[in-house]
Amino acid sequence: MSVLDTASDKPGWSFDTLAVRAGQERSQFGEHSEALYLTSSFVFQNAAQAAARFSGEEPGNVYARFTNPTVTAMQERLAALEGAEGCVATATGMAAILSTVMALMSSGEHIVASRSIFGATQQLFGTILPRFGVDTSFVDNNSVDAFRAAVRPNTKLVFIETPSNPLTEVFDIAALVEVAHAAGALLVVDNCFCTPALQRPLQMGADLVIHSATKYLDGQGRVLGGAVCGTKVLTDEVFKFLRTAGPTLSPFNAWVILKGLETLSVRMTAQSANALELARWLEGQPQVARVHYPGLASHPQHALAMRQQASGGAIVSFEVKGGREAAWRVVDNCRLLSITANLGDTKTTITHPASTTHGRIAAEARAASGIAEGLLRIAVGLESVADLQADLARGLG
Repeated sequence: MSVLDTASDKPGWSFDTLAVRAGQERSQFGEHSEALYLTSSFVFQNAAQAAARFSGEEPGNVYARFTNPTVTAMQERLAALEGAEGCVATATGMAAILSTVMALMSSGEHIVASRSIFGATQQLFGTILPRFGVDTSFVDNNSVDAFRAAVRPNTKLVFIETPSNPLTEVFDIAALVEVAHAAGALLVVDNCFCTPALQRPLQMGADLVIHSATKYLDGQGRVLGGAVCGTKVLTDEVFKFLRTAGPTLSPFNAWVILKGLETLSVRMTAQSANALELARWLEGQPQVARVHYPGLASHPQHALAMRQQASGGAIVSFEVKGGREAAWRVVDNCRLLSITANLGDTKTTITHPASTTHGRIAAEARAASGIAEGLLRIAVGLESVADLQADLARGLG
């Protein structure tokens, strides 16, 4: 029930049309907006149908831990946007990562991951999974050769974020597909920063795409959610884990994300344009030592980013001269930017990664990841860029 073939029935629809229309199946009432099904279970016509539904012999809804029409609609739409055979929705982005690992790996197997990943993902890979016999080798740079050197005979997954959080490092997806597949492993790409509106890793050969739907897929900071997209074979395995373990997306959250997907392309285009303008302005500020943004020509992987992505995205990180004290001064002087670690909102947010998103990581590991004390991350929203500049200038002055 997790696998949704979206390519065969809508072959002529463009991305923007799929974002608005894919996954919708009207009830007998003919509703124009997607229905929200708030129920924990579903009633069967007879005992034989109940048995057939539970066994999977007959398609249909059983119990909302693993089947719900609203969640199915959200999965179907996101699968269409990613060009995936299947999608499994989860309670959060971290639940999507955990479900993938638990479904596809066993004790004694190995992950190769970039060190430039979200702090909670580092914690999961580095401190929790080893207790269950799954080890991770962290690669300290985006070199394809470094990933190749980290692969072992028991490597099962190669995991990357591109662009990474928070330094916006860009990884060569197609090249890492070759590395992973040569080792008999899968390449898993966290596509949270770009979304399918800007980047479609499956088209470049990646095996699975991970999303924190909490971010740009919702787009307005309202609900939590996650998703795993990929082939039928792989998403079926993730679905089996979700059915039993229950890291499930609620129907209400699925409905909110469905509505967010309708404006995904419009928002990503506008927020990326704002981010580029803000990044260029930050490069000219004397108190800024360095700006990290893939859309800038100064970004080390700018050319690669422009090959893989439709634009630079909406995340801008920059390093302030003067370390933590100077960075906190910028944060504390913000009156417009929201001081929060969430991202992907229409409202611009600012955070100090070393003390928030990556604060649980040891100082040595932060340094290895390039998370300096003066680093700030901005998730650019839809406000006037001039107003954002004025808000930041107060703390940079």
